Amino acid sequence: MKNKKLLILFIFIFSNLLNSVLAASPSELTVSIEPVEHSLPPAFMVIPFVVLLLAIATGPLFFHHYWEKNYPKISVALGSFTVLYYIIVLNDTHSLLHTLAEYLSFIALLASLFIASGGILIKIERKSTPLLNVGILLFGALIANIIGTTGASMLLIRPYMKVNKDRIKPYHIIFFIFLVSNIGGALTPIGDPPLFLGFLRGIEFFWFIQHVWYIWLPTILLIAVIFYLIDSRNNQNETEENYSGKFVFSGFKNVVFLVIVIISVFIDPAVISWVPSFYPLPFGIREVIMFSVCYLSYIMADEKILKTNEFDFEPIKEVAFLFIGIFATMIPALQLIAYEAKLYGEQINAGMFYWATGVLSAFLDNAPTYLNFLSAEMGKFVMDINLKEQVHKFSVEQPLYLTSISVAAVFFGAMTYIGNGPNFMVKSISERAGIKMPSFFVYLIKYAVPILLPIFTIVWLIYFYGRG
Repeated sequence: MKNKKLLILFIFIFSNLLNSVLAASPSELTVSIEPVEHSLPPAFMVIPFVVLLLAIATGPLFFHHYWEKNYPKISVALGSFTVLYYIIVLNDTHSLLHTLAEYLSFIALLASLFIASGGILIKIERKSTPLLNVGILLFGALIANIIGTTGASMLLIRPYMKVNKDRIKPYHIIFFIFLVSNIGGALTPIGDPPLFLGFLRGIEFFWFIQHVWYIWLPTILLIAVIFYLIDSRNNQNETEENYSGKFVFSGFKNVVFLVIVIISVFIDPAVISWVPSFYPLPFGIREVIMFSVCYLSYIMADEKILKTNEFDFEPIKEVAFLFIGIFATMIPALQLIAYEAKLYGEQINAGMFYWATGVLSAFLDNAPTYLNFLSAEMGKFVMDINLKEQVHKFSVEQPLYLTSISVAAVFFGAMTYIGNGPNFMVKSISERAGIKMPSFFVYLIKYAVPILLPIFTIVWLIYFYGRG
């Protein structure tokens, strides 16, 4: 087996961690984002994360073949270094268990949506036009709030590429990542993981749409206008072809599986009190359902649809291996950030929280980043993030602060390929379809910084500058 040694390493680390967990008391395993339960890691422990980030950025560009063959080993090796340091030196299994639980939840959601959507075929038999493309992007941004940014991305990326098959350019995919894979999902807890974690903590489900829509809508429309202007200048490789104008949708069985995945998101003891916990295991019924969907939706899918979609497991494999390294190596960075945020939280206003949450969400996982800064904001007003009634009170009394980090965590995920899980999956699917996607740095410098950063700065100036 190609990755047999990696699987053995996973099993070794997981079994040692689980043994430590089983020996711990329930109070030691209470989910908490407080970083001071154990000694803070030294600053040099951020180095593995930086190395992995640089490898992801430069590997495909400077040593492509080596990277394609060895990225799982590099990611697991760097992640294992951090994990072993926490076990042996810091004697901190709490942080590792918490991160493992987050990773399993993350990969279960992405994998189930990816595989289920692979058995759905959407055909838009119309000529590609800038207006049609804008319509697809806006539709994707809207449904991202219903089936999540991952669900919307996996459902629409293949038909979107096929519609544009004669004139496809990297910017088509990049704007898809901007709007569908990230910014679109800012209106509901289903849309993006940080908002769902906020919902679990006590923020009302409809709070986000009430307080974010007036920022979301102009941002979405402005980016769509920019895309339209760019796409209007693309007349290359257009062919004369008869289009029926039909819209074909196949694979309804897999739609049922998508619905099951979305419903399972709420099957959590923090949402429904009677849902049992699988303590001390780092997963619950939700993850069991999602992994079951992975298997069932694939074996029950129409083989013709899978073949037409050119479905394979490489995109989810890439995400699984890279993000297990990212999740592990970012633990020290998140803990140090949480400590500093809590230390200086009283001196930070809403605008500063917006930039701090946004910039870090672009390079770290935006879900724990969001919780760290939510904790810091609540600490500023002498409130405790671990008390649901106080989280709810904070959302009512300080909507400006909560809006600032909610918008930033979701929007800034579009700044890099690693800002949000769907970004890498869309990139991988596009590359396997023959589209030459820009490298990590080119994406950041050529597209994200000149297009998104001015827009996000305008959002800051209008809604958060000097306030709070």
